Amino acid sequence: MEAAAGVEQLRLKFPGAPALTFRDLSFEVKRGEKVLLLGPSGCGKSTLLQVLSGLIPRAVDVPVTAERIVVPERWAFVFQDPDTQFCMPFVDEELAFVLENLLVPREEMKQRMGVLLRQVGLELEELHTPIAALSQGMKQRLAIASALALEPDVLFVDEPTALLDPEGTKQVWETIRKAGEGKTVIIVEHKIEEIVGYIDRVVLFGKSGEITADGPAADLFANYGHRLAEDGIWYPGVWDDYIRSDRYAPWTAEPAAASAGPLIRLDRFEVWRGKKQKQYVESAEVYAGEWIAVTGPNGAGKSTLLLGLMGLLQTAGGYELNGRPAEQTGGLSAEIAFVFQNPEFQFVTNSVYDEVAFSLRQEKRPEAEVEAKTSALLADFDLTQRKDNHPFQLSLGQKRRLSVASAIVKEQRILVLDEPTFGQDAKNTFALLERLEAWRRQGTAIVMVTHDPDIVCRFATRIWEVRDGRLEHDLRGPRQLAEPAAADELPEKEPEFVQRGGSR
Repeated sequence: MEAAAGVEQLRLKFPGAPALTFRDLSFEVKRGEKVLLLGPSGCGKSTLLQVLSGLIPRAVDVPVTAERIVVPERWAFVFQDPDTQFCMPFVDEELAFVLENLLVPREEMKQRMGVLLRQVGLELEELHTPIAALSQGMKQRLAIASALALEPDVLFVDEPTALLDPEGTKQVWETIRKAGEGKTVIIVEHKIEEIVGYIDRVVLFGKSGEITADGPAADLFANYGHRLAEDGIWYPGVWDDYIRSDRYAPWTAEPAAASAGPLIRLDRFEVWRGKKQKQYVESAEVYAGEWIAVTGPNGAGKSTLLLGLMGLLQTAGGYELNGRPAEQTGGLSAEIAFVFQNPEFQFVTNSVYDEVAFSLRQEKRPEAEVEAKTSALLADFDLTQRKDNHPFQLSLGQKRRLSVASAIVKEQRILVLDEPTFGQDAKNTFALLERLEAWRRQGTAIVMVTHDPDIVCRFATRIWEVRDGRLEHDLRGPRQLAEPAAADELPEKEPEFVQRGGSR
């Protein structure tokens, strides 16, 4: 069968990288195959997709040599970060840009746009909506709709559901299943539960970019489970294995520090974007030693709430920080460490090392202290080998880890994170969660947006449920409801949460 895409003896090295990303890699995908590329974060999966599509080196100038590269004639690419592929400022203009290039008559465009948006579950009051006003999950749906508009023979899919809620994840994969009928689909994805029954073949990569296994999905998961576990890769049942391991031990009583006064108190708190109120909190409090998971569907206002807490959007109403009005604290960043949903938004230097060291140097800390703390965090977040790289040269998972490391270097008492685990392999996800849990036990208050029900179920002490621009419920987390005697007694799915109080 003729190859739809492939490489022979590929060599690739990013400028400044300590080693080759690929050394003599050969890989081929047949027409009509549905292939999943699996491997630890930073092993080169996304880079390979860009080579197979021709983006590297045609659009992205990276040194590449190969005996042969097969690039499909009709293809579409769905990136990890949807903002990287938009050309226009409005939803209808973005879709029209694609349709115009396909010579679709103007009078047919609106109907075609509606079909595409329904396919990906993106409901908008009007087509002429600013893309900047969409949540990241809504942007990803739009990016997928734009890709499907091209009617490609080969669809390259790079973690399309990383920023989507569980329902949105199901919708998007169902869309890709339908759109991929009779087509070749090459996928990079960490959340594989929704696609294990869809893919024909899994290609497993090692940390150095080499192929370590290649075969039918069922056979690979059955025969290479030990390698998946050793390399820290997501696989069916990985959460069950983790909670039965010695590493998982979060079942502790509520910290005594929580009985003290709240670190954050909100009272009729409003967050505005332009002239529209986008988030409202009747009342809520955050105490030391709490882990609050902020949940809700895409577009509900979760990220907006966090941006309001950081003073990055206009706010109104009561907001107290450590018992004082927030506007009198002299700088929210001194009290709260913040991790953006898009890690690139917070990078301000030209190297990974300098990014972590930046805040300490701003405070004129001794260089010996800066070096010690920076090196320790780089080691903790598996970034030591990348310390001299520009942050934009990292994989998405590495960027996310860098954004967390640079945010928490000053050890503030409050940590606010927006989807910190997306784009991460299992190893780094669990390592991050364990570090957050250690901080929580020391009295750090954590407020974290997440769509992962396992994180909510296994780690959160409280849940803020956000819907339609309001904090609807403030709930006790499942870890506070009971203290299981054994790991195998833990619930398999997210339990019904118990109302604690707060916004109604």
